[in-house]
Amino acid sequence: MTTREKILATFRRESRNDVVWQPRLYYWYYGNGLQNRVPEGYPDTDYMESFSENFPKYDGYVPTYLQSKSMIDVYRIMDASPRYADEILGIRLLYQTLNADSKIVVNEERTAPNERVITTKTPEGSLREVITQGQHKEFPVKGPEDFTIMAYILEHTKVHFDANAFRIAEREFGDDGIVTAMLPRSPIQRLIINYMGLENTIMALHFHTEEIESFMEDIDQWDDELYRTVGDSPVQIVNFGENIDANLISPKLFSKYHVPYYNKRVDHLHDKGKFCHIHMDGSLKPILPLIKELNFDAIEAPTPEPQGDVTIPDLKRAFGDKILIDGIPALLFEKQYSVDELITTTKHLFDFFGKNLILGISDELAPTGNIERSYIVQEAISKYFS
Repeated sequence: MTTREKILATFRRESRNDVVWQPRLYYWYYGNGLQNRVPEGYPDTDYMESFSENFPKYDGYVPTYLQSKSMIDVYRIMDASPRYADEILGIRLLYQTLNADSKIVVNEERTAPNERVITTKTPEGSLREVITQGQHKEFPVKGPEDFTIMAYILEHTKVHFDANAFRIAEREFGDDGIVTAMLPRSPIQRLIINYMGLENTIMALHFHTEEIESFMEDIDQWDDELYRTVGDSPVQIVNFGENIDANLISPKLFSKYHVPYYNKRVDHLHDKGKFCHIHMDGSLKPILPLIKELNFDAIEAPTPEPQGDVTIPDLKRAFGDKILIDGIPALLFEKQYSVDELITTTKHLFDFFGKNLILGISDELAPTGNIERSYIVQEAISKYFS
């Protein structure tokens, strides 16, 4: 079987002879200042350039034979499977544009290296945000008074699927992987991570419950078009890029705002023949009991000890028959951890999840990690399933 066929067989629960090794390497790649290249036939370099400027640079270990390689070349050399076209190829499958008649004016200034100040003017008012190396220094929505403005922006924003970008990504991945689409976050996660920040979101939920829930309904309604677009696309596997962390989300909030939204969207995509997984890369222990209520096929990037707050047996009990994607703590690729610890953890994942697994690094390989430990993982796969 090709790697592509093995991935599909994993989601279909069909027989295959081993598991796929699919580490995400873009943090290591851009964090070490390597120069990526967009594929032939893709005209836009802006997205790839944004990755380069959003990552602080480290002095990590980059083998000589990888120093001048594009990221997709690194995957080929390391005999690993790629997952996301955006981070590997600098290709956007989904993008958003403002309606021409929206009366929205966006102004962007560079006020410091790697810092952008974005002012968005609308008939409902203006929003200002400051982004430094990809992180919000100032969020656009300051409080309930800004909900109407952001709702206006969403109402006049359209989502598009780039079929040509998908064809290019499929060509570049070949039989080594399946092009997976990563979707915008759910309404509550968008508020916390993209629009308001944690503190302002929690304050609004407590003191302005009706207003913020109405705004989340506005986001949800905008998402209808997004999910119709994805459902009608040729993408076979879809990721909800949520970045769930139980330090930020209580079980009560997760049960109220996350679970119903996820299941509604997953059920729709399942009806369209898609497989779905969710990115849960933070602390998980408090919300583990709720994972059984989710309709996802798989959970991506859960992080066991010594990096996370759960054990591999904890994950298996909570996931049941769900597929685990990733699973090896990124710390085990750092020099302070032994190769024996990496091998032992990898074997434990096999013991508990068997072939109900797409093996990778939770969350990604850090710039200071040793990418050549990838060979050790591949050898462990070969020996365990031989």
